[in-house]
Amino acid sequence: MVISWYPGHMRRASRELKGIVKESHAVIELLDARAPESSSNPTLKPLTKGLPRMIFLTKGDLADPKTTKLWQKFIESESKTKCLINDYDNPISARKFLGELESLLSDTLDVNMQKQIIVTGIPNVGKSTLLNAVVGKKVASTGNEPAITRAQQRIKLAQGWYLIDTPGLLWPKLENQENAQILACLGTIRNTAMNIEETGWFLAEILKRDYPNILKARYGIECIPRATETLYEDIAGMTGSISKKGYADYYKVSQILLNDFRSGRLGRFSLEKPQQIKNII
Repeated sequence: MVISWYPGHMRRASRELKGIVKESHAVIELLDARAPESSSNPTLKPLTKGLPRMIFLTKGDLADPKTTKLWQKFIESESKTKCLINDYDNPISARKFLGELESLLSDTLDVNMQKQIIVTGIPNVGKSTLLNAVVGKKVASTGNEPAITRAQQRIKLAQGWYLIDTPGLLWPKLENQENAQILACLGTIRNTAMNIEETGWFLAEILKRDYPNILKARYGIECIPRATETLYEDIAGMTGSISKKGYADYYKVSQILLNDFRSGRLGRFSLEKPQQIKNII
């Protein structure tokens, strides 16, 4: 199944984002720390027309910390863009957030000028969680499903500073289907727009290849088999995911793998490393 998800509200959000660029002074893009390359929207730069930028790697508590640090260094060296890491246990404070914005714009804006900052990223990347944390109260709805935010809202951060919370935005055509599968694993794509078994299988092959010890620890498997089909059967047996006819229920196993990954029950690991790609941002 080819993964493609670009509902009407995203098309509208893209137009609205383009419309507020002239009134804005910087853009903050949120990337998922587990897959910064796949979660970077290639249409954002043309839309924001060279505004000063800052990158936040979100959900750092779910990613491998060493890999996330490598990504931070890679992004800052390759794009000359400030990159910060945000996670549940160590959220960015309001003071640090505002300080970074002041540093970003210190050479371009009058200190007395009112500033408007665009906050954007793919669906389910953690925009609302970040905004609630830095503002200090619930100003945006959060949840496990993508596309909860469907309209822009203007949020006061401090005197003279305003944030524009934008809906999660993908791009019209996901040409790289491996990246699309990674987005599906992250929970960026609605389940109705993907094949659960295909995406679960994709994740299982990554785990089998790069993180066999995680599979052993989570599902009590002593020896990871070479064949993914056999791995599915082993996980089915350990989790009780057996059909009425006595066969492994691939759909249930896929759901378990994806839910365990998204929730962090599999532990901290990353799906992408800087040396695996050529370009980002």
